[in-house]
Amino acid sequence: MRFSLLGAVSLLSVSWALLPAAHAESFADCPQFFPAKPPAVTQFQRLRELCFNEFAVLHSGETKTPVYVVQRLNARKLEQGANIKRKDRFYPEARLPSADRAQLDDYKRSGFSRGHMAAAGDMSTEEGKAQTFSLANMVPQDPKHNGGAWGRIEQDTRRYIRRAGGDVFVITGPVFGDARQTIGAGRVRVPQALFKLVYDPGTGKSWVHWQQNAADTRVTEPISYAEFVRRTGLEFLRD
Repeated sequence: MRFSLLGAVSLLSVSWALLPAAHAESFADCPQFFPAKPPAVTQFQRLRELCFNEFAVLHSGETKTPVYVVQRLNARKLEQGANIKRKDRFYPEARLPSADRAQLDDYKRSGFSRGHMAAAGDMSTEEGKAQTFSLANMVPQDPKHNGGAWGRIEQDTRRYIRRAGGDVFVITGPVFGDARQTIGAGRVRVPQALFKLVYDPGTGKSWVHWQQNAADTRVTEPISYAEFVRRTGLEFLRD
């Protein structure tokens, strides 16, 4: 693994979180997280593919956030992780160039929380939960939204997966639109909205939660996958 000088700051505190599977730097090393071929992304710059133990991230050095995060979950994995406590040790992602990654100081006194895209509560192992605290898995999120409507959507998604008969794909990410708000000296970009796509290949069902990144956002009816593709151009379910 390559560490920059800035990455050395996190060496002692987070080396325990970076496991052998996290060394992979191409989606070719973790295709199991995708329901189909990863979609082409052209609207963001300085893209990097990162594989973690239980999820994968397409990261943009332009926004210093994920473009999307993909997971493959099932009831057995959720049960395995149900009693494992999260440790809340956030860390900058040392595999990213220092100029392309968010730092802990970017979020301090910003008014935004470090919003998980792959939720720690989805993970089946201590290592998996630890890796969700990489800032490569975070976006600046309104704290009331994060602890309110968005948290309920995460819980509802896990509730569905526990009832499902097999694997369920969950894909989460930010929507920036025309907004140019940033936080911190690193200018981490603040999304206008967040999405969470849920796809159950066992039933063929899919739906997308589309949430404004705002304090007064409430849980609303999901949009269709077709509408999601129309809004974003991202086609995760096409071979």
